[in-house]
Amino acid sequence: MGVSNRSSLNIQQQVEKGIHILKRGGIVAYPTDTVYGLGACIGIPEAVERIYHVKERPRDIALPLLLADTAQIGEVAETVPPDAWLLIRRFMPGALTVVLNKSETVPDVVTGGGTTVAVRIPDHPVPVALIRGVGTPIIGTSANITGRPAPLTAGEVQLQFADNIDLIIDGGRGSGSRESTIVDMTGNIPVVLREGAISKEELRQVCGNIVSREGS
Repeated sequence: MGVSNRSSLNIQQQVEKGIHILKRGGIVAYPTDTVYGLGACIGIPEAVERIYHVKERPRDIALPLLLADTAQIGEVAETVPPDAWLLIRRFMPGALTVVLNKSETVPDVVTGGGTTVAVRIPDHPVPVALIRGVGTPIIGTSANITGRPAPLTAGEVQLQFADNIDLIIDGGRGSGSRESTIVDMTGNIPVVLREGAISKEELRQVCGNIVSREGS
């Protein structure tokens, strides 16, 4: 495997190849509006397990999902609280990941055996095209080995994974410099688990009472 030609003229060809690989149980790296992501079809357990393996990620740490639009949220989440909808409508598509109680359709391998699922709608045409092409949400974890920097270019993905993944879709440098902000919406008060591209102050402007995992 190698990094695909960066020419914008062949992005569609790269995406079509990526869809084919994902449907066959492969794993694909792709550009997003934050950092490069690493994806697999959520309905193919072997592919999801392979992402844990190549990332050297503990099996009990859930993998986030990327969706193409808000209509897919109901497919993967049991319920969506009102405050979550406020944030979703304000920041999605974009650099916001929300943690919700998962529906029974989400395989346990995706959530590390837990009862919640993290979802994001990227503001980037490549992952959205992949999701629409395979017909389901896809894994949306950052394309890095656990503990190493999240990559902003296809070349940085290649340096970390070499031939251990099936395709790197080269969409140039990522349009963002930070990972998404993660907010747990499963309790009475939204909790920021990771402050990324969207600040706590921006979140508070939308839903008011919000705390961080550190309690601030």
